[in-house]
Amino acid sequence: MHSRQTGKIWDIFCTVIDNHGDLGVCWRLTRQLLAKGLRVRLWVDDASALAWMAPEAQAIRKLQVLPWNDASQSEVLTRLQPADVWVEAFGCILPEAFVAHGVATRTQQPAWINLEYLSAENWVPRMHGLPSPVMSGPAKGWTKTFFYPGFTSDTGGLLRETDLLERQERFDRNAWRQQHAPNLAPGSLLISLFCYEPTVLPQLLHQLVDTPHHLLVTPGRPLAAVRQALAHMPVPPSWSALPYTDQNGFDEMLWTCDLNFVRGEDSLVRALWAGQPFIWHIYPQGDNAHHAKLEAFLEWMQAPESLRRAHRVWNGMEAGKWLAISTAALTDWTTCAQSARQRLREQDDLVQQLITHSGTSCAAP
Repeated sequence: MHSRQTGKIWDIFCTVIDNHGDLGVCWRLTRQLLAKGLRVRLWVDDASALAWMAPEAQAIRKLQVLPWNDASQSEVLTRLQPADVWVEAFGCILPEAFVAHGVATRTQQPAWINLEYLSAENWVPRMHGLPSPVMSGPAKGWTKTFFYPGFTSDTGGLLRETDLLERQERFDRNAWRQQHAPNLAPGSLLISLFCYEPTVLPQLLHQLVDTPHHLLVTPGRPLAAVRQALAHMPVPPSWSALPYTDQNGFDEMLWTCDLNFVRGEDSLVRALWAGQPFIWHIYPQGDNAHHAKLEAFLEWMQAPESLRRAHRVWNGMEAGKWLAISTAALTDWTTCAQSARQRLREQDDLVQQLITHSGTSCAAP
């Protein structure tokens, strides 16, 4: 039974840079707000990935998925009930016409949240929750709030469904493996691959040739990268290509596999909740700012040296060969992942903190 919050409306704005990343986070945020009984309008410039990521979206009564350009159309805006919360996801800027309409038609500003990217760097707690006065434009005099997701109790926390751990406990891992890797030899590893184009990918594939392990390759860039590498290999490893799946299906893959290669922000968080060992391919930045971001995360993880080196080599930060996946290393990585998950379970999740901050947890009048 949902708590009675049905009168509250959230406008979430998302510009798609990577269909699997920014939109993935925004859809998880949307799903969890809906589960709290809130209403959501998701404004997005490219919603095409929702067809496979969230096939249920069109049937959800308290949800509207709207084209970004409609936020500049007065005939659209006049038909909409004013929202209680505006969310700018990942630094996107709200259309000026939308802001001007909001200023002209309401007596007080909504809770205006600038939802930032995820980082474990030590400046994040200092910045989290700071006000950002609007200095120009139609909303001059209003105030936004910087909201930083994070890994510690003095940040905004991470997205986590209230029933996540219960679903994990009920999940039949063996049935999933039988369906997706029916020929997996006893004692061999099932490995998932969701990455960009790491330079050491061919080394990983060559190492897997002489093992009974099976590699599950996600669609898009990972599949293209694997096929390119395999074109130069006379003998391929044991592998198979996965179809696009919704977010629950992606989570189940992470729960099942013995080692997960993940990328970006959304799948990193899901790998943490899975509690399985993983390697994170951080989104590369031109000035190599992602190097410090990755090191900060590994420090928060209290990662053993073997896991740190694996991350650095996989992300091209350190020269050298890709490490063979040993039983001892995998045991250490598993211990590290489960310890990190336990620390996160003790913190408030991102949605609950957003609701508390925005004041939308009360019943509608």
